[in-house]
Amino acid sequence: MKNNPVVTKGAQREPAESVYRDELDKLMSMDPGPRPPGWLLSPRGVEKFLLGDEKLGVERKFVAERAMVVRIIISLCTSRGCLLVGEPGTAKSLLSELLAAAISGNSTLTLQGGAISQVSQLLYSWNEALLHTEGPSRKALVPSPLLRGMMEGRLVRFEEIARCPQALQDALLSVLSDRVVVIPELPGDDGVILAREGFNLVATSNSVDEGVHSMSAALKRRMDFEEIRPIRHLDDEIGVVMREVARANRRAGIEVALEQAVVEVLVTIFHELRNGQTLDGRSTDRLAGAALSTAEAVSVAHAASLNAWYYGGGAMTVEHMMHHLIGSALKDQPEDRRRLKHYFETTVAMRKGSVWQQAWALRSLIH
Repeated sequence: MKNNPVVTKGAQREPAESVYRDELDKLMSMDPGPRPPGWLLSPRGVEKFLLGDEKLGVERKFVAERAMVVRIIISLCTSRGCLLVGEPGTAKSLLSELLAAAISGNSTLTLQGGAISQVSQLLYSWNEALLHTEGPSRKALVPSPLLRGMMEGRLVRFEEIARCPQALQDALLSVLSDRVVVIPELPGDDGVILAREGFNLVATSNSVDEGVHSMSAALKRRMDFEEIRPIRHLDDEIGVVMREVARANRRAGIEVALEQAVVEVLVTIFHELRNGQTLDGRSTDRLAGAALSTAEAVSVAHAASLNAWYYGGGAMTVEHMMHHLIGSALKDQPEDRRRLKHYFETTVAMRKGSVWQQAWALRSLIH
């Protein structure tokens, strides 16, 4: 794979194209399908990278309906961008990273909407030393990730796009419509940046943010929208949490025995409180102040693993999990403490099995 970002040894987190380099190389060498201009893989190859292929030894990295994944991939084949909308923690950012890795081999060309307040952060700035000595030139130009994506023909990620001011959102219009950026400081053709084949934009936005409602109407018309929902099936969610926690533990250099029964209790509690319904169909309270997402469950289980490694002899227990679950579930909403207690009294207390009984015995932690 060409032009991958350099990853230094000891990095806390490597980009997807480095983590899954072997899988991407395998898919590139075995991918017979037609590839859109500038893409490393065919749309079917990208789909296999995301959803997995047992025959090829490619693991499943994202849990979603195949039809939705295909729609997203095809939208990125067009000249329209794609906006992934959903609740916090539904793996929108992970999906955009995986797409960029599979399509362009580089997922690091990323903009953060909340951090952009001026055009220079969105498009380009200047090397002041070169600008002072040589004047405006391509050499003195410092392209943003967006401009680099256009120049290199790569997929660009725009995280939390709705948090970007509308005036700057509108600056994207010519990029998405005409695939061009004009730099007035540069004369002639040097001042015209035309997007190369392979360039497109995949953006994310949290549906709970008010900013999504004030997103530029003109920009909305130039993007396909896709709602990313929480994982529907409990078994799928447990599998994701087990896999991602094991990966996080390896990165942290710890060897903790993951008890699936403990993880199952954690994921079930998150699943039921998130949906406001128990697995057997009874209504239960939702917590107002916590995003009980799959990503949050991964964080809780990883924290419990670290606790077990450094303080508990290397085996994660229900007690480790409960301490970190409560810290995650109870934020700044006083009523959530009452709701969580009620859930334990009406649901956890009735569950059979030693792990559920241990969780019930630790209810006093919800004080």
